[in-house]
Amino acid sequence: MSGTNLLCDTNILLYLLAGDGTIAELLNGKKIFISVISEIELLTFKKLSSSEKKLIIELLSDCTVIGLIEDIKKKTIEIRLKNKLKVPDAIIAATSQYLNIPLVSADKQFRKVKEIDLIYYQV
Repeated sequence: MSGTNLLCDTNILLYLLAGDGTIAELLNGKKIFISVISEIELLTFKKLSSSEKKLIIELLSDCTVIGLIEDIKKKTIEIRLKNKLKVPDAIIAATSQYLNIPLVSADKQFRKVKEIDLIYYQV
């Protein structure tokens, strides 16, 4: 894999939080970006304990969170129309395309999105 920047999907961060060594190795030494969508998804899990929330906040502090700017909104619309993704997934894919960095995800839906460089993590 070339480059040191990666955009992580929410599921990848969940695997990391669960102690997945393969993901930890993949992300080691990389600059990690996430969409604001992943930040929202992580912080709004039901029945999140205070210790789990603290771990998530610590993880998020090590990531660069990318908000929903105009260029990403435009790319989201294009990707959603072309690939029929759910809005959150289309936003994440558009963020990867906008940043021009690979998206790391275990979500099969992203495999059909030709506009992005996907690192598909098969569990």
